Amino acid sequence: MNKIYKKNEVTFAIICIVIYVVGTSICESVSQTMGIVKLPSMIFHIVFSAVLLAWLKKNGLFEKYGLVKPEYKLSKAWFYIPLMLIGLSSVFFGVTLKYSVPETMFYIISMLCVGFLEEIIFRGFLFVGMTKKNVKSAIIVSSVTFGIGHIVNLLNGQDIQETLIQIVFAIAVGFTLVTLFYKGKCLIPCIVFHGINNACSAISNDEAANKVFGSAEKSLYISAALAIIICVIYSIVMWKTLNVEKTTNQDNG
Repeated sequence: MNKIYKKNEVTFAIICIVIYVVGTSICESVSQTMGIVKLPSMIFHIVFSAVLLAWLKKNGLFEKYGLVKPEYKLSKAWFYIPLMLIGLSSVFFGVTLKYSVPETMFYIISMLCVGFLEEIIFRGFLFVGMTKKNVKSAIIVSSVTFGIGHIVNLLNGQDIQETLIQIVFAIAVGFTLVTLFYKGKCLIPCIVFHGINNACSAISNDEAANKVFGSAEKSLYISAALAIIICVIYSIVMWKTLNVEKTTNQDNG
């Protein structure tokens, strides 16, 4: 791992992306064959997360990839409210068990690990590796690559329309998260949001949401549109304020 990383960080990131995408896809197929939701995926995601965490710690890379306490004031916790609104939006209309209790736990644990893996790979390895040449390109590539990566859901049997909307939504969220990381130098809020957003899908009451919006299709379109609007506004605010807060803290320190 070290040889590849030291030679080219972007290549290292791409290899991690391939391992993650292929590994997850294979595990999802195995899960369907076994008839046990998310068990193989959970095991793979836990192991991959543990390997990356151990490697990051061994090489003293926690600070480089934002696995540290935010440098801006924690008293500004309200700043994360828009992110939490998006992250928890799938359970606004109630919760329900879609799977058995063990399968629900497998799902939630798997998705929490996915939050870490996707953030450290896309916002961490890929984005940081590319910023050495061009920050704007790094932000765009990191966001778009993150969104397009969700096309793998088609291979797992997801509807094409739902997948396309998910890709657009993921690009918007990806841009917001990479902006948050770039301006705040801390990846932890991104990981927490991502994990919660994914995990909530295991217990979301989709039928209740569909009744409120009129249909599953309307629910999908409206919720995605609202989330994208929030992401755009949130990103604009971050560009104008977050680095100012950080600079003030540094001056006071």
